[in-house]
Amino acid sequence: MTSPPPPSTASAAAESIHRSLSELTSYSYSDSFDSPRRFTAFASRLQFVLNHHHFLGSDSLPPALQTALKGIASDLSKAVETVSSYRQRSKIFVLINCKSLSSSLQQHSTATASWLALIESSLSDDLPDLRKKISDLSLDMKQSRFTVTENEERVYRTLQREGEGRQTSKAVQSAIIMDLARCLGIDSDNYSELVNQVKLLKTDLTNSTSVSVRRILVSLEKILDNWSVVPGMSTLSDDRDFEDEAHILPFKNFLCPLTKEVMKEPVVLESSQTYERNAIEYWFERCLDDGREPTCPVTGQLLKSLELKPNISLAGAIEEWVNRNIEIQMKGAVEQLSKESVEVEGVERVLDVVYKISEEHPSNRFRVRNAGVVVMIVKLLKNCSNSIGTVLRGKALMALLSMAKDEESKKIMLDEGITRLAIRSLIGSSEKEREYAVKLLLEFSSDESYCTRITSEKGAVVLLSSMSGNLEHPALANLAEEMLRRMEGAEDSVQHLAAAGRFEPLFSRLREGPDDVKIEMASIIGRMTLTSTSKEQIARQCAQTLVELLSKPEGRTSSLQALNNLSGLDDNVTILVDCAVLPALVAILLQDEGASLEWKELAASIIANLVSNPGRWELASTDRKGNSMQSESVVFNLVRLLFVASSQCQASILRILYGMANSPQAAESVALHIQNSGDGIKTIIMFLEYPEVEHRNYAFKLTRLLAGRFGHDIAEELKHSDKLSLFKEKLLDNESAESEKSDAACILANLPLSEDEVKTIMDASFVKWTVMTLKKQQRISNGRTSRPTSSMAEGLLGLLLHFTRIQDQENISVVKEYQLMTIFCEQFSFPAKPRVRQLAAIGLKKLSEAGRSLAVADLEPPPPQGFCASLVFMCGRGSPEPSTCPIHNAPCENNSQLCLLKSNCIRPLVDLLQDEDTSVQIAAIEALSTLMSDTSNGYKRAVDELEKQDVILAVIELFTEVRPGVLQERALWMIERALRVDGPAHRYSLNQSLVRALVEAFKHGTANAKRHAQDALTNLKQISGVSGKASSHSRPRR
Repeated sequence: MTSPPPPSTASAAAESIHRSLSELTSYSYSDSFDSPRRFTAFASRLQFVLNHHHFLGSDSLPPALQTALKGIASDLSKAVETVSSYRQRSKIFVLINCKSLSSSLQQHSTATASWLALIESSLSDDLPDLRKKISDLSLDMKQSRFTVTENEERVYRTLQREGEGRQTSKAVQSAIIMDLARCLGIDSDNYSELVNQVKLLKTDLTNSTSVSVRRILVSLEKILDNWSVVPGMSTLSDDRDFEDEAHILPFKNFLCPLTKEVMKEPVVLESSQTYERNAIEYWFERCLDDGREPTCPVTGQLLKSLELKPNISLAGAIEEWVNRNIEIQMKGAVEQLSKESVEVEGVERVLDVVYKISEEHPSNRFRVRNAGVVVMIVKLLKNCSNSIGTVLRGKALMALLSMAKDEESKKIMLDEGITRLAIRSLIGSSEKEREYAVKLLLEFSSDESYCTRITSEKGAVVLLSSMSGNLEHPALANLAEEMLRRMEGAEDSVQHLAAAGRFEPLFSRLREGPDDVKIEMASIIGRMTLTSTSKEQIARQCAQTLVELLSKPEGRTSSLQALNNLSGLDDNVTILVDCAVLPALVAILLQDEGASLEWKELAASIIANLVSNPGRWELASTDRKGNSMQSESVVFNLVRLLFVASSQCQASILRILYGMANSPQAAESVALHIQNSGDGIKTIIMFLEYPEVEHRNYAFKLTRLLAGRFGHDIAEELKHSDKLSLFKEKLLDNESAESEKSDAACILANLPLSEDEVKTIMDASFVKWTVMTLKKQQRISNGRTSRPTSSMAEGLLGLLLHFTRIQDQENISVVKEYQLMTIFCEQFSFPAKPRVRQLAAIGLKKLSEAGRSLAVADLEPPPPQGFCASLVFMCGRGSPEPSTCPIHNAPCENNSQLCLLKSNCIRPLVDLLQDEDTSVQIAAIEALSTLMSDTSNGYKRAVDELEKQDVILAVIELFTEVRPGVLQERALWMIERALRVDGPAHRYSLNQSLVRALVEAFKHGTANAKRHAQDALTNLKQISGVSGKASSHSRPRR
C-alpha cells in the first residue's frame, strides 16, 4: 500500500487527522496483540482532545502549529496502514512480522508525541486545560514502548529459523505447533483451525517475493501434514495383523506429546510433563540454537532447569506392555512363516515387525530368537528366494542384519548358511537387496576366519569387486570396498582375492614379507590361471622379487613356476628380460649340474616363452662374459642338451631353438650355429617322427626355417636317413595337423631336389592333390589372411615350382590337365603373404619360358629330304604360316597353360607391379620379361600386343619411381627391348620423366644398367644428351 502525500494546508491536515483517528478508533482489538490496542487507545485520547477544542479549522494558525498538524497527519496515516495489518492479515503473518510492525508503531507514536509537544508550546496561555491535556498525551506517547510478548518473541525466532530451510525432527515440529497454537490462542489439538490459519497466511503471501517467508509457509504446511497423523505406537500399534483381538492398545500417557509414539525412555521436566528423552532434548537444542529460553512444549512454561528425571514407574509399565505385545506378535509371526504357501503381504508385515522390534527394543531380540523367527527367515531366503522377489529379500536381509547384533542370533544364521545366501543376493535386482547383503557380510567380517570363509565362497570376491567399481551406486561401492579391505586382512584369503583380480595383498606380502611368505605367494602365482591383464600387472609389480628368489634354493621352485606362468604373455618379455631373468635361467638350464629335473624343465619353458617372439631378449646378456641367447656357446649347449634332456625339456629346447631361429635379428647366427654344432641338423630331423605332438610340431617348424638357409645340408641328411618321403607322407596323411602339413610342404619346397627325385615325389596324382589342396585352402581363407593357410599355400606353390622345372612331354600334359598357369594366376586374387604372390609369379615365369621353348621347337621345320632338299637349298624356305599368338609367333590354343597371353595372366602380372613388396615386383617383371626374350620374327607384333595390354606403360612408370637396384635393372631391360621398335620409341621420345630416369641410370647405375640405359636413349634419339656420341651398341630398328 502506498502512503498518501502529506497535506499541503492546515485545513487539509486537520481533515486527514480526523479521518485517520476515525479509522483507528473504529477497530476493536480483543485478541492477544497488545501493540495495536495501545496505539488505538492513544488515538482515542487524541480524538477526544481535538473534538472538544475546535482550533484546527483555520488556515490562519501560526506556522509552527501548521507544521505540527501536517506532521501528525502524515504519521497517523502511516500508523493506519500498520494497524490495518493486524486487523486484515492472518495472525501468523503478524507473528512473522511482529517486530517490524511493533517498531513501526513505536516510531509513529514517538513522532506524534514530538508534534504534540510542538502544538502545546504554540498554544496561548489562555488555554491551560488544553495545553495540559496535550502535554500529558505527548508525554505518555513518548514514554510508551511497543514491544512483542515473550511468547510472540519465541514464535518469531522459531519461524525465522524455519525460513532458513533447516531440517527439523518430528519432536521439534510438534513443539513448534504447540508454541504457535498457544500464541494464536488456539488449542494445539484443533487441527482444522491451525490449517485455516496457514491457508490465510498463504493468501497473504500471494504476491510476496520473499524467499524466507515462502520457506516458512512450506515448512508450516509440511509440519501440519505430519501433525495430522493419528497418534499411536511406532512399533506395536501399526502392525496388528496377526492377532487383533489379543493386541493391547497403549494408554494415552504411554505416548510422547512430541513424537506421538510410545516412549522408550520417559523423562519428567520441572513442569511435571513427561516426554521421550530424545524428543525433548532435540527441542532444547532447537531453543538454544534459536537464541531463546527453553520451554515446556505443552505448557509453554519457561524452564529454569533442564534436568530430565527418568519416569521409572511409567517406563516399567511401558516395558511390560511392550513385552506382552511382542510375545503376541512373535506368535503371529511364527504362524505366518509356517504356512505352506508364501503370502507376500503377510511375510512383509512379519519382516517389518521383526526389524522394528530389533531396532527399537534391542533388549527383546532374544524373544525373536527364542521364537525361532531368525531360523525361519533364513529358511525363507533359502527355499523361497525366487517366489518372494527382490523387495522381500531385501527386507529379510535387513531384519537379519539388525538381529545379527545379537551374538546368539548371529551363530544361528551362520549355522543355517546365511553367508552363501547373502552372496547370492549380491546380484539381486534391487539396490536395497544388494546393500543389505553387503552390510550383513560386513557385520560378520570382524572375525578373520569368517572373512576367509566369505572369500572362499564361489563368486564372492568377483561380485564384491564388481560392486566396488560401480560408480552409479557410490554408497554401495563404498560398502563393497570396505568388505574387500577386511577380507584382504585375512592371511588365508590372499589366493581367492588374487583369483578375482585383487592383487594388492599378494603384492605387499611378496615384496615385503619374510622369505617363507614370499615363497608361498610365488607358489600361488604359479598355480593360478591368470588373464593377460593380470599377468602383466603381476609382472610389473613383482618380477624383480621373483627373479631374486631364484638365487635361493628353497624358493627356486615356486619362483620358476610363477615366472613360467607370467612369461606366457608376450607383453611381459621386456619386463622379465629387464629384470635380468635370462642369466639365472640359462645358468639353471645349461650350467648348474645340481639343478633338479623340475628346475631345468621350468627354466627351459620360461626361456621358450621369452624367445617365442622377436624383442628385447636378442640384446640381453646371459652371463658375465656378455654372451647372448644366440651366441655359439648357448646354441651348442642347447643342441647337446637335446640328447640327454627329459621329454618335456626337449620340447621346450626345440621351442627355444625355433623362437631364436625365427627372430630377424638372431636367425642367421642361430641357424649357422646349429649347422656348425656337429649333429645339430641330424638331431632336429630325428624329432620329425617323434611320437609326442609338441616335439614333432616344433621340429617341423625349425626344419622349415633351416631349409630356407641350408636346404642342401638338410636334403643330404634326409637322403642319408631315408626320410625324404616323410614329407609327402605327412602331406597325404589326413590325421596330421594342418600346421605340420604346411611346414612339411614348405620344407619339401625348399629342398634342392634332382629331376629323378622330383619325378618320384611329384607324380601326376600328387600334382592333382597339390592343386586340389590349394583350391581348398582358397575356399577356407574366404577373403581372410591366416598364417596356417598362407604357409600351406607357400609350400604347395613351392612344390609346383619343383614340377615346372622339368619340361618333358609328360609334365607338359599334366600342366595343361590341371591348368597350373591358371592356378598360379589365381593366387593373386586371394589375400596372402608376399611370399605366396612371389612364388606364383615365379611359377608363371617358368611356365612362360617353357611355352617359349616349345614354340621355338615347333617352329623349327624338319630338315628337307631327297629331291626337294636341293630346291630348298637353292630357293630358300618359304615364308611361315600366319601365327595365331603375337607373343610366340606360333599357334597357341585359347586358355593355353604355357602362354601368358592366352591364359589371361598378363593383366594380373601388370597389377602386381604395384605391390608393396619389392620381391613380388621383381618376380612379376621377370615373368613379363619372358614375353620379350625373343627378338626374331614377329617381335614387333609382340611389342604391339604388350602395349595394347598396357605392359610397356606400367613398366615405364615403375622404372621412373623405383630406386636403383635389381628391380630397376629388370624394368630397364624391358624398356630397352620395347624401344627397339619404332612405334614405342617415337611415342615415348617426349616422355621427359622416362628420359631423366634413363639419364640417371646411365650415370649412376650398374654396368648392365648403364648399357641398357645407353641403348634405350639411343633408340629414343636422346643419346646426345648423355655423351654426344652415337652408341656403338645401337640395335637395328624394327
